[in-house]
Amino acid sequence: MHSSPYFCTSQSINPSQMFQRLFYFALFVCAASGAVRAQTAPAASPAMLAGKIIDKATKEPLPFTSLSLKEEQTGALSNEFGVFQLPGPLKNEKDSLIVMALGYEHLAIAVERGKPIANMVLEVSRRAIALKEVTVKGGKVKNLELGANSNHPGDGLLQGQPGGQYAFFVKNDKSRRLGNIRSVSFYIGENGFPREPFRVRLYKPDGNYNSPNSDILTDNVVVSAPKGGQWYTVDLTPYNVLAPEEGFFVAMEWIVSGDKFYTTNFMDNYTPYGQILRPTFEFKDSRTWSYAIGRGWNLVTLANGGSRFNAMMRAEVDAYVK
Repeated sequence: MHSSPYFCTSQSINPSQMFQRLFYFALFVCAASGAVRAQTAPAASPAMLAGKIIDKATKEPLPFTSLSLKEEQTGALSNEFGVFQLPGPLKNEKDSLIVMALGYEHLAIAVERGKPIANMVLEVSRRAIALKEVTVKGGKVKNLELGANSNHPGDGLLQGQPGGQYAFFVKNDKSRRLGNIRSVSFYIGENGFPREPFRVRLYKPDGNYNSPNSDILTDNVVVSAPKGGQWYTVDLTPYNVLAPEEGFFVAMEWIVSGDKFYTTNFMDNYTPYGQILRPTFEFKDSRTWSYAIGRGWNLVTLANGGSRFNAMMRAEVDAYVK
């Protein structure tokens, strides 16, 4: 009689041996099931951090303020009432919550893993702006357009999330003597939600590797385009922003519109938030940087043939001529 590979051949087993085998089998089953439960147990949820950001002097809420966990490299954006909520740290026992409001000093708050904090009230101080000596420039003033010139966008799109930005460097190629920035323009795509509000940002190229860094527009300029598929121009003459001689960055920042996060399915497996920027391939060099909360600025280096993928933005500035 041949034995089966899955069954033992018959042999006599006394009751005590049988009980002992059943006991060990039961222990094995319990241990195995415990191991399975341990392996499939869900990861611990992060403790939530929530509250409100206000001006230290006026106690007014600060809308669209960036918050990020330094080590976790994650973050969030407050809504128009200055209210925020984001998951606490998971990687490290301790982390720093960095608060960055436009025109205000940065604030750092110590937070710990597994310790939720609700109803935080974070007060930030307005940054002191040093008044620069005004130099009177002789000569006539004329309009000068810097940046993208085309009215026909290239293939592709640039899409952000709340708190994300795309910045394009409008270069003073001919070293003109520049005055104030009159306006900035963005070519907004027809898809997505082109009428969603966004914030205009202007930066000096004084970060690492000439990346965007210092704000030169310190007012909250939140605007909304009437429709997509065309240029949208924002008048900046009320803010008296002096253009740096070497050029400057024009940026679009995606913000939170109320409590709604809009999506659409104009492409398979793609659900954008808010408006969509279109690209241009007019330039041989990469002039566009992308920003994500908690991760900072990164140069966009995509190319098409010999031309680089850049955000379709431009600016109109005062230029002095003899």
